[in-house]
Amino acid sequence: MELFRLFLLVSAVGIFYSQNVAGRVHYHKERRTKAPAYGPAPEEESPVVPSDPYPDPNEPVNPNPSPDQCVFDVTSFGAVGDGSTDDTGAFMDAWKAACAVESGVVLVPAHRAFTITSTIFTGPCKPGLVFQVDGVLMAPDGPECWPESDSKKQWLVFYRLDQMTLNGSGVIEGNGEKWWQLPCKPHRGPNGSTLRGSCDSPALIRFFMSSNVRVSGLRMQNSPQFHIKFDGCDGVEIDRLSISSPQSSPNTDGIHVQNTRSVAIHDSMIANGDDCISIGPGCIDVEIDGVTCDHSHGISIGSLGVQNSQACVSNVTVRNAVIRNSDNGVRIKTWQGGSGSVTDISFENIQMENTSNCIIIDQYYCLSKACRNQTSAVYLSGVSYANIKGTYNVRTPPIHFACSDTVPCTNITMSEVELLPAEGELVDDPFCWNAYGAQQTLTIPPIDCLLDGIPQTLSSDAAFSCS
Repeated sequence: MELFRLFLLVSAVGIFYSQNVAGRVHYHKERRTKAPAYGPAPEEESPVVPSDPYPDPNEPVNPNPSPDQCVFDVTSFGAVGDGSTDDTGAFMDAWKAACAVESGVVLVPAHRAFTITSTIFTGPCKPGLVFQVDGVLMAPDGPECWPESDSKKQWLVFYRLDQMTLNGSGVIEGNGEKWWQLPCKPHRGPNGSTLRGSCDSPALIRFFMSSNVRVSGLRMQNSPQFHIKFDGCDGVEIDRLSISSPQSSPNTDGIHVQNTRSVAIHDSMIANGDDCISIGPGCIDVEIDGVTCDHSHGISIGSLGVQNSQACVSNVTVRNAVIRNSDNGVRIKTWQGGSGSVTDISFENIQMENTSNCIIIDQYYCLSKACRNQTSAVYLSGVSYANIKGTYNVRTPPIHFACSDTVPCTNITMSEVELLPAEGELVDDPFCWNAYGAQQTLTIPPIDCLLDGIPQTLSSDAAFSCS
């Protein structure tokens, strides 16, 4: 009988650990692509690389090993998780231990709140690493609590990693409210007022120079600036992500990608104060499917070509999306004076609900009235809109194509577009400027302003090349 009771006890412990380490994955020997040799965007700050980024696998870094040697609970390394203690050191020790083994798991347990300061989790690591957040992971509470020695441009950075997963059932809390109130950039306030907003504020999560990464299941909220961004990455998968911040929070883009290829964003909910998803320069093969955007600035390609830079984006598909109560729907925005191209873009099966500027191309993007006209521009071609239906806010026309004076947009196609005013009966006419394309089916409102054919002035200038 005693032996039987012992057997039941061991079985129960095994079930407990199997239920609480759901995110563990195992490494398979077949390797995928490496990260491309992209550098950071000009305005970005590169992480500081530790002198010894690869931990010694033989170093005894775990004082209290888990029964499963691949799971490294941060509390075993001294993390307190009371919401106020600085647990950064414990997280770094757990990271080093997990980094040194295949399929290692950094476990942030449920029912606790851990505060850590700005940290760079550096690779390379053994393949199959998982960072599993089941509890609450918090940034310091505003700029006054931010250590002077830490970068104010980023909070958590995952750097030079391959085959890593960030997942869990927990919350990543940015504590962004005090950052939003900094006197720097104008942003929208209550009752239509204009307030001064955030300036040098940190992005919540950043993946830099990494490949084959996955982010799944987490809730991210109240970021000081961008919630999650990827730059210089190859192979990104995002699914079942929940992102939330107030509509008035400035520069709180939900998901931002730049200089990144092979991106899949699926089945996620984003409600924030800036672009729901923003696609920057250097992005190729981006698929967005099943995303809901609420009180945001919509799904944007751009802005591109700032300060006369070259910007190249190609093969982007947005499908099965819902965009509601937002300032924009699907948007492409470029600065005058840029170069490069945006090609092979598809928006399909999108539901709009009380959204302003449902469909917009703006090649005169500018943050002030001081921008001057320039002759060069990012070339747009091959943009299709299919089965886009719903209602728009009557403050602005539902369709707006403002293309460069000297570099027209070409091969725009429209089919099964039905956009009606959310209030009243008046249907606003679309606006087109130097935009060439075709209305393939009767749309509401009718798109009579697109120009036929290919413009005579369009040349094969090297400025359009993105090879």
